[in-house]
Amino acid sequence: MKKFSALMLTLALTAGLLAGCGGSGEEAAPESGESGAKVVKIGVYEPQTGDNGPGGKQEILGMQYANSVQPTVEIAGETYEVQLEIVDNRTTPENGPSAAAELVNRGVSVVLGSYGSGVSVAGGQVFEEAGVPAIGVTCTNPQVTSDYDCYFRICFTDPFQGPALASYAYDGLGVTTAYTLAMLGSDYDQGLVHYFTEAFEALGGTVISEDFPEGSANFVSYINNAKSAGAGVIFAPVSTNYAQLIIEAASAQGFEGSLLGSDTWDNNKVAESAVGKDVSVEVTTFYQEGGDPEFDAGIKEWINANPDAKTNNGGNDMVAAVTVMGYDAYFTALEALKAAGSTDPQAVMEALPSVTYEGVSGHIEFDDIGDAKRDQAYIKTANTETGAWDFVKVQGVE
Repeated sequence: MKKFSALMLTLALTAGLLAGCGGSGEEAAPESGESGAKVVKIGVYEPQTGDNGPGGKQEILGMQYANSVQPTVEIAGETYEVQLEIVDNRTTPENGPSAAAELVNRGVSVVLGSYGSGVSVAGGQVFEEAGVPAIGVTCTNPQVTSDYDCYFRICFTDPFQGPALASYAYDGLGVTTAYTLAMLGSDYDQGLVHYFTEAFEALGGTVISEDFPEGSANFVSYINNAKSAGAGVIFAPVSTNYAQLIIEAASAQGFEGSLLGSDTWDNNKVAESAVGKDVSVEVTTFYQEGGDPEFDAGIKEWINANPDAKTNNGGNDMVAAVTVMGYDAYFTALEALKAAGSTDPQAVMEALPSVTYEGVSGHIEFDDIGDAKRDQAYIKTANTETGAWDFVKVQGVE
C-alpha cells in the first residue's frame, strides 16, 4: 500500500485555494465545448518557467499533439471534447501547491505531470486532499508514488535509472572511479546520485561526490576536481541549463572521460551544446527518435506547422523523449476515463490501477504502488558534429 504523507495543508491553502475542489464523488455538470459536445478537462501540471521550463514545454508538446490527434473521448456512450487545462508550476516545490490547487479549482478529472520530481511531490499533497488522480509523466523519484495514493506514473524510476547508469559506466565503459555532481536541495539530483553511488560501489567502483549551490554558473573547479580524482565519468543528474554549463566547462578543461546525464539531459539544447567540442556525452532516456517512424513523422509535421510549438521545442523538430511520454500520458488518461465510465475524479482514480496502454514508448501498466512496470532505458550519445542524439544501446540492470 502507498504511504500517505503526514504533512497537512495549511488552513489558508485548504480554505482558499482548494475551495470547490472535486473530490466529493459527485460528478459536476459538464460544460459544452465549441462543437456542442460535453467537455472533460485534463489538467496539465508542468513547468513553463524556471530551470525546468524547457523540459516542461517539450512534455506539454506531446500532450498538445495527442489532443490534436484525438480531441474527443467516448465516456459511457457519450462523446466528450477533451480540454487541456495548462498551469505553470514554475519548477520549484514552493510553487507546486498553488499551481495544483488552480487545476483542482478548474474542475479537472485527471492531471498529467510534472517534469520534475520535487514539484510533483509538492503537488501530490494537494491532489490527494482533493481526490484528483495524477499521472506522472517523467518524474522519476520514488517518493512521488510512495507518498500519495492519487499518483501513478508511466516512466521508469530512479531506483532503476541510477543502477542502469552505474552498470553502463562500470561494465559498458570500463570505468572504476566515478565523480558525481548534484545541486544542493534538489530531491531529484540527490536521489539519483544516491542510487548511482550505491550500485556503482556494489559493482566494485569508487565514487567521489560533490554538490553545488543553486544558481551556480561556473563549473570549472568541479571539473578539475573530477580530473584530479582520476574519474572516468562525471555523473551529473541536473537540469538542462546546468548540463550545458557542465559540458562547456568539461570541454574547456580537457576532461577526457564521459559525461553521464540522466533523463533531464535528453534535450536538443544539451546535444547542440556539445557540437564542436571534444566531449563524450551519454544519457539515459525513455525513447530514441526512430523508434516509431510513423509517430516521428506526424509530430515533426505538426511542430513544423506551428511556430509556437517549434519555439517550445527549442527551435527545431527533434523528437524529445519527454514529448513522447507526454503523448503516451494523454492516451493513458483517456483509457482511464473510458474505464471509469465517468468524468468524476474519484471514479477515474479507482479505474487507473487496471489501465493498460500500448504507447509509443512501450507497454504501460501499473504495479501495486502505481509505478509503471519498466525495466529498460535507452542510452544515447550527443553527436558532436550534427547536434543530434545517436542511439547507443538499450540498458537494463545486471
